[in-house]
Amino acid sequence: MVVEIDENSGFCFGVVTAIDKAEAELTRGKGLACLGDIVHNASEVERLRLRGLDTITHEDLEELHDSAVLLRAHGEPPSTYELLRRNNNRVIDATCPVVLRLQQRIKQAYDEAKQRYANRQTQSMPLILIYGKHGHAEVNGLVGQTEGNAVVVQGVDALNDIDLDRDILLYSQTTKSIEGFKHIVEEIKKRKRKGTFEYFDTICRQVATRSEKIKGFAASHDTVIFVSGAKSSNGKVLLEECRKVNPRTYAVTDGNEVKREWIEGAQSIGICGATSTPAWLMEEVREVVIGMES
Repeated sequence: MVVEIDENSGFCFGVVTAIDKAEAELTRGKGLACLGDIVHNASEVERLRLRGLDTITHEDLEELHDSAVLLRAHGEPPSTYELLRRNNNRVIDATCPVVLRLQQRIKQAYDEAKQRYANRQTQSMPLILIYGKHGHAEVNGLVGQTEGNAVVVQGVDALNDIDLDRDILLYSQTTKSIEGFKHIVEEIKKRKRKGTFEYFDTICRQVATRSEKIKGFAASHDTVIFVSGAKSSNGKVLLEECRKVNPRTYAVTDGNEVKREWIEGAQSIGICGATSTPAWLMEEVREVVIGMES
C-alpha cells in the first residue's frame, strides 16, 4: 500500500509567516497574546499554547495593557490598532501581505469615493461591495477600511437587497473561489440598469489554485484522508472538492480519528489538507495509517 502526502497541501504563505513571527517572539521568553486563533487548526493552536502563546478575543482588548499582541494573517480593522496602541500594547503585525495590499486598495478607493461625493462629482456615494463570508476575520478587517460602510455579499441572493443602480466597486475576500466571484460579477452586470460598475479579482492565487490541484491528487488515490480543523472555511471547501472526484474521502482533525475500515482494500492512500493544516499533522496521520497496515 502506498501512502502519499499531497505536496501542495498545508500552510499557505500568510500562515507560515504568522507562525514564524509568533515563534520568533516566543523564543524571547516573554508573554505573547494572539488576537483570535492564529490558524483555524486546534492542534496547531495547542502546540503553540504549550510554547506560551495565549489566544485572546476582541472582548479582552479593553482590559489588556502593556502587552505584546500578535495580529494573525487574516488582518484587522483600523479600530483594533487604535485600541491596542491606546492601551500601550506592542503590536506584532502578521497580516498576510496579500490581505494587507487589499486593505490598502479598499481604503484608498473608499477615501477617493468619499472625496468625489463631497465635491458633488457623483450624485450618490459609490457603494463598495465585498464578496466574502459574513463575520470572517479577514472580511471584518476589509469592511473596517471603509468605516463600516462596505456591504458584504456572501452569495447571489444578497444582491436582492442592494441598490445595484448606484456606482459600484466590487472586491473579494482573498480566499473565496474564482467561480463564485465570476458568478457575482455576471449577476450584477445582468441586473444593473445604470451607474458604473468596476470589479477587481482580489483572490489569492496560491489558495485558489489548490482546488484544481487537490482534485487531481484525490482522483489519483483509492482512499483520501483529508486533515483539517473544524473551524477552517478553506478546509470545508477543499474537502468538498476532494469528494466530488473521490467519494472515498474521509475528514479527520487528527490521527486519532482515522478508522481502519477506510483503508481496507485500498492500494493507494492520499493524505491532504487545508491551507490551515500543519505539515506535522499530516505526517502524524500518515504514521497512523502505516501502523494500521502492519
